[in-house]
Amino acid sequence: MASVTPRPPSAVLSPSSSPSPSPSLTVVAHRGDPYRVRENTVPSILSAIGRGADAVEVDVRLTKDGVPVLLHDDSLKRLWGHDRPLAALTVARLKELTDGGVPTLREALLAAGAHRLMLDLPGGDEGSVRTVVGTVRECGAAERVFYCAGGVAMLQVRAADPSAEIALTWNTLAPPRRVLLDAVRPRWLNYRFGLASRELVERVHRDGLLVSVWTPDTKRSMRKLIRNGVDSITTNRVDALAAVLRKARR
Repeated sequence: MASVTPRPPSAVLSPSSSPSPSPSLTVVAHRGDPYRVRENTVPSILSAIGRGADAVEVDVRLTKDGVPVLLHDDSLKRLWGHDRPLAALTVARLKELTDGGVPTLREALLAAGAHRLMLDLPGGDEGSVRTVVGTVRECGAAERVFYCAGGVAMLQVRAADPSAEIALTWNTLAPPRRVLLDAVRPRWLNYRFGLASRELVERVHRDGLLVSVWTPDTKRSMRKLIRNGVDSITTNRVDALAAVLRKARR
């Protein structure tokens, strides 16, 4: 696990106090810039980067012929209007049905350039995780990628890449068991934003980990999370978060 120096507890701030963000607070775009451009597409990734994202979170699944592509759902129905499961489609057929709109992971890595991608692996199993990690390695992008999901998928990532950077998604206030942390060796604990109180953040920092949160979309929530000391915020509204940070740092 990468060495992390916990930040010292900050002075207590009232709800009306100005937030004091860490200079290194990471701005992560949730599936790109989905309020403006269809999620998990190359144009959405580029839009998010243009609006100030440090990294872009994307969802990765495999096609029938084993190609990693960007799609959150297990079918094309919600985003693309085709009631077809991804697992039944080759990448060639997927490109036909979406007019090339669903990018491969390789295409997304190329489009992101020097910016980082946070790869969420919904439904990831041993085979699919190894394929994703292998694709990242083939693209020479291991230093530009980190992974997030629950314990099962992240155990598979750790097995496939001992040096991978991991944000372990955790959905309860109870801390992960030490045996899981020792096996996964995450750098981050990744929480739904409503759980990230000042007390929780300080506890996680004392344990030598960083705190990432998802997905606050109001400036009020963003300011509160900054006051609470989180290290990374994943949001659908990168422009709003960038504006909050600009104001806080002036």
